[in-house]
This record gives sequence, structure tokens and C-alpha cells, in this order.
Amino acid sequence: MLSHIINFSIKNKFIVLLFTVFIIGFGLYSLSQIPIGAVPDVTNNQVQVITTSRNLSTQDMEQFITYPVELEMANLPGVIEIRSISKFGLSVVTIVFNDAMGDFFTQTAYC
Repeated sequence: MLSHIINFSIKNKFIVLLFTVFIIGFGLYSLSQIPIGAVPDVTNNQVQVITTSRNLSTQDMEQFITYPVELEMANLPGVIEIRSISKFGLSVVTIVFNDAMGDFFTQTAYC
């Protein structure tokens, strides 16, 4: 059986060449169509709520903006951790969700 394949390949070099070029071309096309990222996403599901106000001090940002946002976000399902930073005119609240919640829920839950 193997000797027949070898004899056919030697006698029909052009057909073997076309078949090889076809296989290589199909492989390159398939490689370009694979939807794989170079680096997998290993980050947790988190959302940042960024709030600015030009006239509020650090203490006022903490009292009137950061703390109420933290309280409301703590009631959402799947919240693992809430971190916040308050500076002059800036409040950043980071909410970390459980990985089982999914990206869609974490991005739309606080709207």
C-alpha cells in the first residue's frame, strides 16, 4: 500500500505539488480566521465609577459623593470588594464583582 502511494507521488509530481500548495493555503487561511487573542484576559470583573466636581474639597467629596456611591453599590448582587479614593474634586470608586456574574451584568448593573 505504501509503495503504491510512493510510486504515485513520484510519477505525478505536479498533482502532489498542487495538493501541497492547497493544504498550505488552506492552513494559512484557517490560521487567519481563528479568534484567539495574544494575551488572555485574566483580570477580575470590576467597574470604576469616576466622579468629578471642581468646588468640593477632599472631605466633601468623601462625604457627599464617595460614601453614598459606596452604599448604593454595596447592595448590588455579586459584589466582592469596594475600593475608593477621594481627592480634591475627584472621587474614584472601584467595585469588584464575582467572576460568575459575567461582563454584561457588571457593565450595566450600576446604570
